Amino acid sequence: MNLPFIPQEEFDLRVKNVQAAMAEQGYDLLLAYGNEAEPQYVRYFSNYWPSFETAGVLIPREGKPLLLIGPESYTYAADRSKIPDIRLLKAFRESSEPEYPGKKLDTFPSVFAEVWGDKPICRFGVAGLPLMTIGVYEALSGSLDVKVEKADDIVNALRMRKTENELACMRAAAKITRETFDYVLANIKVGMTEQQVVGLALGKMHELGAERESYPLWVLTGKGSNQAISRPRNKQIEKGDMTFLQIGARVDGYASSIGRPVVFGKATPEQRELIEVGYKAQEDAIASLQVGARACDVAQAHIDNVTAMGYGDWLLYGPFHGNGTMEGEAPWIETSADFVLEENMTFCADIFLGSAKTETGLRIEDVVCVKKGGAENLTNYPRKLFEIDC
Repeated sequence: MNLPFIPQEEFDLRVKNVQAAMAEQGYDLLLAYGNEAEPQYVRYFSNYWPSFETAGVLIPREGKPLLLIGPESYTYAADRSKIPDIRLLKAFRESSEPEYPGKKLDTFPSVFAEVWGDKPICRFGVAGLPLMTIGVYEALSGSLDVKVEKADDIVNALRMRKTENELACMRAAAKITRETFDYVLANIKVGMTEQQVVGLALGKMHELGAERESYPLWVLTGKGSNQAISRPRNKQIEKGDMTFLQIGARVDGYASSIGRPVVFGKATPEQRELIEVGYKAQEDAIASLQVGARACDVAQAHIDNVTAMGYGDWLLYGPFHGNGTMEGEAPWIETSADFVLEENMTFCADIFLGSAKTETGLRIEDVVCVKKGGAENLTNYPRKLFEIDC
């Protein structure tokens, strides 16, 4: 399929850009670390997405990077990696901890020596440190005479403003997500389980060319739909249920997402009001995304808006989180955020409203890009009352 992708030269430029930031902040080496669930940092520099094992990209302040992988994935990594030099480390093995007797493997000291020589390492950072397992951390820290520092912010600062290649991948993912959502709405019906509805979405998005889903998709219906993060259940949709659909496709590593509530039958006044509040909250929040706006002001205006509409006690967070190589990546727009919005920052406009009292809720979500003069809505799915005949 003729889908966009990130070219080799852009991966090379990412390494150069982070090396410049490392030099400015005094880092000698940086390890971009990732796992199967959150490959964002390692994939950003190498396009490699680990499976079972973990992985990292070791970047010296000067010179060429190495892709570090587990003992079993060389042929897979060599087929996908944009970094040609690949080393196998026992520290990145799968969690069942096989020993691989007789297999020659690299170590952290050997790869440090390869990229940095015999010079002393004065500052070492990890992008993705919160993801690191204790086993990897102990092997890493035990190989250094300096503290392992969290360096997520160095990479986040580079990737939060998207390039045209990245935006092309995000627009393609958004298109597939829209068409998948259309398909699900045309085929969903009373009696299906939440798991079956997710199956509809997964099958269709792959048929349309998605690499994978953006996150483990979920569909929540009736009681329990106030779960902000969840997984689908073996629970049937019933007439009268308000169900929220959460669907997102991924293209060349870039995520998309659409969330909409659907009512099976005629919406009750309470259901209709909640949906209208959610749509209004999202519309107003997106309108506030202006170049130069302070993130904390955008977040506070959202809280004030939803509270004024009578649903302040339904708020959990919001209204935006970063979107790109992960559906939920840095930065978050929240009342403690002190950054200023810049052109080509991309976010999920993510409005979640949930009630512990009624055990019901909804999520309304689209992917947007900050532009001069206002935000571009990449997914731009209709905000209307979806009522399914039953």
